[in-house]
Amino acid sequence: MPLNSYATLGRSGLRVSPFCLGAMTFGEDWGWGATPEDSSKILGAFLERGGNFVDTANFYTKGHSEKIIGDFIAQDRARRERMVLATKFFGNLYPGDPNGGGAGRKAIHAQCEQSLRRLQTDYIDLYWLHMNDRFTPIEETLRALDDLVASGKVRYIGFSDTPAWRAAQAQTIAHFRGWAPLISLQIEYSLLERTVEGELIPMAQDMGLGVTPWGPLKSGALSGKYTRANRGEMKSDRGDHVTGSLTDHAYDLLDELQKIAKELSSTVAAVSLAWVHSRPGVTSTIIGARTMKQLDSNLAALDLPLSTDHIERLDKLSEPKLNFPAQYLKIAPNFSNAGATVNGIESTLLPQAPKDLEDHY
Repeated sequence: MPLNSYATLGRSGLRVSPFCLGAMTFGEDWGWGATPEDSSKILGAFLERGGNFVDTANFYTKGHSEKIIGDFIAQDRARRERMVLATKFFGNLYPGDPNGGGAGRKAIHAQCEQSLRRLQTDYIDLYWLHMNDRFTPIEETLRALDDLVASGKVRYIGFSDTPAWRAAQAQTIAHFRGWAPLISLQIEYSLLERTVEGELIPMAQDMGLGVTPWGPLKSGALSGKYTRANRGEMKSDRGDHVTGSLTDHAYDLLDELQKIAKELSSTVAAVSLAWVHSRPGVTSTIIGARTMKQLDSNLAALDLPLSTDHIERLDKLSEPKLNFPAQYLKIAPNFSNAGATVNGIESTLLPQAPKDLEDHY
């Protein structure tokens, strides 16, 4: 699949590349990112190869990520129209100012203006709520975002790292009130983080939200850098955020990833990314890169054909333990099998499904 195999995002007409370039690594302000010069080269290479979807946030590298992208755009204004530029609001860049972040009307409008200035653009293609704000009524957030869409400063809106019930509530309210609907959901999703399959992804599919996974390599844990042979020896700039994921279970999965990568003459990172992008509901997978080599390695996943056997092997090793009611959704086809035990439940205690329901499944 080439990088210019564009797909519409969610229930919208916005066309995005199958991989989205995440810009959290743009800038060295957090101690482990790419220089502005390298960031610009990575961004240029991504666009030249057909990618058009770029994602950042107001507080990534303390606002420097947005500024780097803005400077890149300013060098050639024609670049802006080719890009689907996404950024997020919520993070507070002004300690001591209670309205410096969050999802209230005052905060949203201020953050939007600040992002527009740093990005050196008149509009944002996709504006994300970065995470759930439990102190602000969702109606206030949605109406403020609808005003930004009506003003032309924002084209589309989406939610990131938000509970399924909140995103569903927001989408329902937006539809009934005629406000701008959500078109996408950005959530962590990888072979080491599959709990989103319980409620978030089914909700997104039903509500018309295209899923854009972040962390498909689990912050580098699935990059291929870490193996059972060098366990405990390799360090990460992000510390426990990465090494804390390297459990016995993770090393079992890494062993299998290495086998599959060898079979395909590929890399652990490419196999991991290809698996994520093959999942139901996923439209565009967010990849990060601090070097051109990492960008090349990640983009190689688009040309990696995982077989049914490969996927089944990875699915089995990474199967998540899902919360209620996800586990009960799997037993619907077995309701009419009297005497059978499914997930430890005697089916004679369950309601008997009609034959046509069994056929439906």
